Amino acid sequence: MKTSPPALQARVNGARLWQSLMDLARIGATPKGGVCRLALTALDGEGRDLFVRWAREAGCSVRIDAIGNIFARRAGRDDSLPPVMTGSHIDTQPTGGKFDGNYGVLAGLEVVRSLNDAGIETEAPIEVAVWTNEEGSRFVPVMMGSGVFAGAFTLEHALAQRDGQGTSVAEALAAIGYAGEAAPTPAVGAYFEAHIEQGPVLEANGCVIGVVQGALGQRWYDVTVQGMEAHAGPTPMDLRRDALLAASSLVEEVNRIALAHAPHARGTVGVLEVFPSSRNVIPGSVRLTVDLRAADDAVLLQMDAALRAACERIGAARRTPMAVEQVVYFPPQPFTPELVEGVRADAAALGYSAMDVVSGAGHDAVYLARLAPTAMVFVPCADGISHNEIEDAEPEHLEAGCNVLLHAMLRSAGVAA
Repeated sequence: MKTSPPALQARVNGARLWQSLMDLARIGATPKGGVCRLALTALDGEGRDLFVRWAREAGCSVRIDAIGNIFARRAGRDDSLPPVMTGSHIDTQPTGGKFDGNYGVLAGLEVVRSLNDAGIETEAPIEVAVWTNEEGSRFVPVMMGSGVFAGAFTLEHALAQRDGQGTSVAEALAAIGYAGEAAPTPAVGAYFEAHIEQGPVLEANGCVIGVVQGALGQRWYDVTVQGMEAHAGPTPMDLRRDALLAASSLVEEVNRIALAHAPHARGTVGVLEVFPSSRNVIPGSVRLTVDLRAADDAVLLQMDAALRAACERIGAARRTPMAVEQVVYFPPQPFTPELVEGVRADAAALGYSAMDVVSGAGHDAVYLARLAPTAMVFVPCADGISHNEIEDAEPEHLEAGCNVLLHAMLRSAGVAA
């Protein structure tokens, strides 16, 4: 369908988008300027209530599914068509920022408001989703709402998960009034998600729009290094079975494995637990976590093989056997080429600098891509910092990303004649 002149000229209201972000950020605001609004807490309920009110004021109908996902629908001329959907999450990390997830939700709401302002009717309906428990700070698994929606795990499994105080997801949903109706997952015509980059690449390259090619695959491991604790004084260096020394060699090896598959591979050791953790005792065992990521599954498998080989080699050399257990696997998720190209074209047409990027983090779009054509739009964040109370973004960049989102969604939804 040919896009009409009013649609080509449509732009979002950047000041309104910014004000909405600041208004939502007051709910759970922290003294350092961030936000603590954990999933399914009373503060999350308050944030959800605000979004629902705004959506209804914008003329949307609202439904809530059994895992608490919120869907605000702007009717299309042919409301029987699968909706063109956008969204993200409003739950945060304990020391979260104003923009992670929140930007994607409120950019979607701003698209709806701007379509209303311009008097544009879309052929297909538009929906804005608020996905439940994306962060995984209170409940696991992460990306819970979109995962249930996409069938990555069952509703029953998700509802049964409990937080550190023993409260279940089902109980928490009921407590804040967001336990909706179980229903089959409806068809989705296309899915778009706007997000801050959460990394430094766009800023370092002076680009406003990140055209996201896909999300890195992830393999997480628990590694246990078994040595032997002994007295730090009487035990000669060459006779030690120092588990921490072996673990240190593995930390360096994880870094080398990632660098060998630059530029998109990642390797991180985030946790080291040393036993018995005594000043004058040679460490007898170490537990560490390894996080490997890559854009291609074949590369991720090569990294897996390299990690296991390194554990065998270092363990044998140090006489400290290493047990490796994979605990998480997300396959790499490429996004839909036609939609990705549309994002690139819209950025160019709107006069924004853009570059291709990959997402190193997981997003709800990763699960939606299993159901429908999917693309993401990234904008820079200051110094690449996210999951931090000082997380920041420029209003004009947020407006630019939202304009690209608007036109990408119009491309998929069509403009009614």
